[in-house]
Parts: sequence; C-alpha cells; structure tokens
Amino acid sequence: MSARPSLVANTGTPLQISAFALALLGAAAAALLLNGYFVFVIAGVAMLAICGVGLNLLIGLTGQISFGHVGFYAIGAYSVAILTGQAGWSFWPAWLAGTAIAALAGALLALPALRVKGPGLAMITIAFGFIVEHGAVEWRALTGGQNGLMGIAQPTLPGVDGGERALTLIALAVLAVSLAAYARIARGSWGAAMRAVRDSETAAASIGIEPLLVRTMAFAVSAALAGLAGGLFAPMQGMVTPGMFSFLQSILFVLVVMIGGAGTVAGPVIGAVVVGMLPELLSSLENLRLLCFGMLLLVVLWVAPQGIVGVAAGLLRGLRRQRGAAAPGDEPAEIALPMREAATRRALVADGLSMVFGGVRAVDGLSFTVAAGTVTSLIGPNGAGKSTVLNMLSGYYRPHAGGRRLGDAALPARGACHSARHGIARTYQTSQLFGGMSAADNVALALGGGRLGPLLGTAGFTAAAVRERARALLRACGYRGDPDASAADLAHVDRRLVEIARALATQPAVLLLDEPAAGLSREDKASLGRLLRRIADSGIAVGLVEHDMSLVMEVSDRIVVIDAGQRLAVGTPAEVRADPAVRRAYLGDASVGDAVAGEADAGAPPRQYRDVAGAELLGVNALRAGYGAAPVLHDVALQVREGEMVALLGANGAGKSTLMRALSGLHRPVQGGIAFDGVDLGGIDAARIAAMGLVLVPEGRQVFAELSVLDNLKLGAFPSGRLRRGEMQRRIETMFARFPRLRERQHQRAGLLSGGEQQMLAIARGLMSQPRMLLLDEPSLGLAPKVIDELFASLDRLREASITILLVDQMAALALALADRAYVLEEGRVVASGRADVLARDAALVQAYLGGDGGDGGDGRNDGDRGDVANGGDDASRATGMAHAAPQAVQA
Repeated sequence: MSARPSLVANTGTPLQISAFALALLGAAAAALLLNGYFVFVIAGVAMLAICGVGLNLLIGLTGQISFGHVGFYAIGAYSVAILTGQAGWSFWPAWLAGTAIAALAGALLALPALRVKGPGLAMITIAFGFIVEHGAVEWRALTGGQNGLMGIAQPTLPGVDGGERALTLIALAVLAVSLAAYARIARGSWGAAMRAVRDSETAAASIGIEPLLVRTMAFAVSAALAGLAGGLFAPMQGMVTPGMFSFLQSILFVLVVMIGGAGTVAGPVIGAVVVGMLPELLSSLENLRLLCFGMLLLVVLWVAPQGIVGVAAGLLRGLRRQRGAAAPGDEPAEIALPMREAATRRALVADGLSMVFGGVRAVDGLSFTVAAGTVTSLIGPNGAGKSTVLNMLSGYYRPHAGGRRLGDAALPARGACHSARHGIARTYQTSQLFGGMSAADNVALALGGGRLGPLLGTAGFTAAAVRERARALLRACGYRGDPDASAADLAHVDRRLVEIARALATQPAVLLLDEPAAGLSREDKASLGRLLRRIADSGIAVGLVEHDMSLVMEVSDRIVVIDAGQRLAVGTPAEVRADPAVRRAYLGDASVGDAVAGEADAGAPPRQYRDVAGAELLGVNALRAGYGAAPVLHDVALQVREGEMVALLGANGAGKSTLMRALSGLHRPVQGGIAFDGVDLGGIDAARIAAMGLVLVPEGRQVFAELSVLDNLKLGAFPSGRLRRGEMQRRIETMFARFPRLRERQHQRAGLLSGGEQQMLAIARGLMSQPRMLLLDEPSLGLAPKVIDELFASLDRLREASITILLVDQMAALALALADRAYVLEEGRVVASGRADVLARDAALVQAYLGGDGGDGGDGRNDGDRGDVANGGDDASRATGMAHAAPQAVQA
C-alpha cells in the first residue's frame, strides 16, 4: 500500500517556504535594479500567479473549473480605472473596492453555476466571461466602449521611483500573501472541506458540511484574487480596453494551474513563470512564436498531466524509501467507544413515511422505531424500498407524507447536512471516503460537526487534541493501518472501518448503515458484527440495512421487514424468521413446498419432475470472482444440461448477479473455468459469447428506452449476423406470438412501456438471436403480483419448448415451480443443489434467505456472547462441504 502524506503535512515544508521567500525577494530586487521592460515582465508573471492561486482554489481544492475568470480580472481592472479616473478616488480604496465587487460577483455567479457540474459549469463561466467583455463594449458611458479608458493613476511607494516598479513590488507582495493564505486554507478545515466536497458531496453533507456554501466561498475567494490582479493590471497598462479581456486570457489562467500542478502551493507560481516567460523566450521566432508556444504547452500537459510540481513531488516521494513498517503497539484488541449519557440517548422514529417516484409508491405509510442502545435492522426483498427509507431517515429525500422524530422532537426534512448536525450519521453501500485525504483527515474533519471556523484558521483541524481524537476513534473501530495513509489506497475492509469511524466522529445519536458487510470476508463480518454491538452498547441507536441475513440475525435486537414499501413484520430475529408472511415475501406467494407440489388454493395437480438427459451445455468449475476486494464468488461449481431450466437462488448479495455477469462475459472471473458447449469462455468478450448463443437478459430489463419496441427486437438479432428480411420478420412474428402485448405496442418507445411490458421486451429481445441458452437475471424484480404471474406463465411456455434457461429470481417458490433443478448460493458459495421439488423442502433454502439459528429455533441473542457473529467456523465448514458436494448433486 502506498502512503500519501497527510493533508496537514502537504502544504509546504520550512525549506520550501524559505525557497519561496528567497525567490520573491530576488524578484523584488530585480524589479528595483533592472530596466522597465524586465520590470513589466516580472509584474505580468506575478499577476498571472495571483490569478493562478485563486483559480487553484477551484481546480485544486474543490475540483471545479472556470473558463470565465477573465471576467473577474476585468471587473477589478475596470473598477480601478473608473473609480480613479471618473470618480476621482485614489488607487488604494479603488483597488479594494474592485476586489470586493469581484468577490461579490463570484459569490453571486457561484449560486447558479455550482448547481451544475462538468460541461454545464464550464459553459456558465464562459458565458460570464463573454458577458463582462461585451458589457464593457456596450456600456460606453461608463467603460468607454471599444476605445476603453485611459489616464489611470498609478500608486506610489516611499523610496521607490516610478509607478511600474511600485506596482511590481505590490504585485509580488500580494502574491506572497496569496500563497500564504492558500497554504493556510489548504491546511485548515476549509481546505479539507473543499477536498471533501470535491471527492464526495454526498459524504460531505453526511458529516454536516454544506457543499454549496463551501464551493461558494471558494468561488468568492478565487474571484477576489482575480480582481486583485486585475486592479494592478489597469494602472500597469495605463489603459483598459475590452480586447484585453478575451476568452484566451481565461485559457491562460487555467493553463497556469494545470502546467504548474493543481492543488499544490508552488504550482501556480511555476505555471505562471512558464506561461509568462515562454513567449518572451520565443520572441525571436517572430510569426512561429505562438505555434511553438502552443506545441510546448501541449507537450508539458501530455508528459506531466499532474503538472510540473506534481511530477517533482512524485519523484521525491519515490526517492524516499520507507525503512520498514512501524512496530505494532501494545494496544488492546478492542478500545472502548465513548459512552453516551442517558440524557443524550435518543431514538429515531419513522412516522408514516411515504415516497412516490413518477407515480410509483416506493414507500407507503411506514412507521417504526430505531431505539437508542439497540441494533434495528431493516430488511426486505429486492425492490422493497429499503434504500428509499434510509435516504428519507438520513435527510436525503423529503418524504411526500409522514415525518420523523429524533427523541421527542420532530426533525424536519431540510437536507442531509441539517440531519447530520442534529445527530443522524450514516455510511454507504459503496464507501464514500474522501480519497484525496488520509484516513485520519477523514475523521478529523468530521469531528468539527460541520463547523469549519475562520477561513484561515487551522486549529480546529490540525490541533494535537483533534488528531489524537481522530486516531483514537480509528483504533476503537478496529482500524490498525497507518492513520496517515491515503484513503484512496486503503483495503476494502479498512475503508469500511474508516467510514464508520468518520460517522461516529460527528457524535451522532443515530447511526444508519447501508450494507456495511458487502464485500467482506467471514472473519471481517464477524469483527464488524462485534463493532456494531459495541456501538449500540455505547448508547447509539443503530439502524442497519444489510443483505447478509446471518449477520442481521446475530446482531439485531429488532428487525423491521418491509415489502413493496409497506411494513410486513416487526419483531425479534426468531419471531421474524418464523413469520409466514416474511417467508412468503422472500420465497414467494406460497410456501416453497406447496408451490412446487401444486397444493396451493388453485388445487392444480403437482408438476412432474423432468429428468432432462441432454448433454452438458454449460459447465462452471471452481469459479472465483470479485470486484477488487474480497472475492464475491468462492469456488462455484454448477452444470446446465441442454433443454432444462435451472434456478439459481439466494438472498440479496449472495453473488447471483455477479455469477450471471461472469457467465455472459461482462465480468471476468478471477480464476476457475466456464465452458459453454465445450468451449472455454475465459478471455472471450461479451459480444462473442452472445454470438456463440449464450445471451443475458440483465437485471433491471435495460431496454433501449429511446428506440421503439420493433427496433429493440431487431437489435436483439444482432448476434446472429446479417439476416434476410424474411427471416427477420419471421423471428419478430414469433416474438409477437409469444408476447401478444408487444404487437400492440410495436411502434411505441420502449421507455414508455410498463415494467412488465419492458421485461417481456427484454426477454423477447434476448430470444431474437435464437440463443442456445438464455440467462434471466431477476425478471420479476419490481413487478406487480398479477404481472409476475403472467410473466412466469410465459417462462413456463419457454420451458415446455425446451429452451435452455438459467434463471435468477427473488420469487423462489415460482422459480422452483418452473425449474427442473436449482442451486442455492449463500455468501458466494453453493450451499445446496439438486432437483427443484426436493430442494424446495431443504432447510438450506430458508437459511440462505433468512439466516440460520443453529437449529434450536432461538434467535441466538441470549447465549451470553452477543458478538459471536455468523457462528464462527461451523457455518464456514458447512458451506465448504456443500460446495464440494455440488458437482455430485448435479449428477443426481
């Protein structure tokens, strides 16, 4: 793991500061001793550097780019010209007034501009620059129009002859102050907040930082520095005209930052020297000067995309070899978390929460309580509305109806930042650390609770007490790595721990966690479970959304089950596990055994098991796959024979979709083998796999929304190569016969279809290439029960037509009722497999969806060891044994 210096140590060493001071003193001496031409060049470089320092706040710290800073430069210049020439002011008050006007314009522009990102922001800033330039042309009475303004008074300094020398010394002094201010801002809470907003606005809001306020401040300070430089430019030139403030000048300001190195203290100075001096050095080339200048700039940006200072810093870090890792301390295995006093413990109450998206009611009148000092888990099948509930509780969504209470007080929905400042912290399914900062910096910033202090203040972020508290929280959460290591370079499990420590640093009353165990190994999940129990025991109300049901059943005091946005059940783990309604939600509309045996209310005779004796079409052996952290799939083995339907079952997060993506070539396996019709699929891309006849119908349907139903079907035939018109029409007619509703909507845009119609279209599109095998990933996801029945009836007809299908679906009962055989995945391992009618009654199926209880019917919470998560090695041994038994079960 590479370690990046902490933010507090990345703002200039004493040696670098001394070098800067000497360079500026040398430039000042040159300005006093050299002739007027060199004085003019030095002043120009200093003004470029001042603008670069300001723009570096945007590009280097907040990650925003502005191509309109010439507008603020022009405001500063025209303000000095107008106030000294027409209003009769002296230079100094006019200069300060121009700076204030530029800062105000920057703040006002930031309010609309920073609500957009990327090209939108760039276009707004470009438009601002053009408005200022053409406004100067049209407002003749004030600005002189195209002729501009002349006769601008120059400032004087005691003992300095000539206004140009005085201006150059002032510019150098302003540059020195600007660099010192930038270093202070970058070192302090405001600089850390700017980096945090750049890396993740969502996470910044979750620790109480208001992204818009931070970026507005950065924009205002940046504009003020541009105005300062423009106020010096006007008297240096002796006149101002609109042509001096063209779009090209803004490009040069950006190049100053990019060439020197964005986010570094020295970068704008080095960039200004290159941009300001290079044209002078190439002056002998006459007409080729600009061409060579542009080519050299392109070479610099190509060779050193991090800028000159960035490359130099990287080389210096490479030369510094670490002399070995730090010796492990004598710290205890677990460090106590701060206990909350009884008076500060508060429960979070959801009171009738409802949320509607585009007419779809995602959450409907949901009420429950996350009690203080307990772990309350929110579970439910795919599409139940869990993430929506979590976003409403943490303030990211404003509910359409209902509300929430923290303790006895109502908590209005005023955004995530407001919620964080009032005691609600959260983590995310995908870690949202501030990658440009160290682990300790992430936590230290959160300790401020969103209060950033003075703009140039550093004590609230760099104070020894703050740093020690941050390190203590990291140790208490189980993080044993280097606190100064870059968060972007941390291992997956360490990212989870640092994110939890950062959330706890806000001193919350409630901690909401969104799938914290995703991607963790069994041992890491056990440690996480113990940590969650310790957090709850400290008095914090813990709300958990998690797909690992073993973890949920072990750590939870109460479980809230939701389905289709409504509360289905509430109780202890044992009560929830035994609830028939919960089993129906996870396994289907009827119990698995009854559905397969045909003993439902309809009284239909049981479907007979088909012993499909076809040759092996798909074989998977010892497949391991993941996404850069711990593997998601562990030695998965399965077989699909020609003409049969095989169901792949398991809870959310078991690895089903990862397996389907690996089979279709969308995700390359780490190791193991996939053979389709005897051909090894390793190294073959997804397009070629589809052309071979292995076609995926992905989760979420993913139809081409802007194209018609007919065009979607035609694209589905693409893997078959060029078809004759008659053959294409024949296949389309076959699809319309299978799905009559598509015929009625064949000329309608696919994005306007209902969810069920889109799923039918996705399956029909997959069948258009006449595949040898169809991979169906969660076809029933998000559909109404009546639509699901219709869809599965269509799948049953496909089964009777002997189309080979591997089916993943959350409706286990319906999937088993259709399938010939099935596999059950749990934590990326095959834990059971065999005939569908036999597997339907296997206890492993219920355990995979609802977690195990050791066979005693209890909830596992009263055994005297609340931290014994996932039953230790027993579950691991059982899962490993079942995985080894899977190939034999296939042959049954």
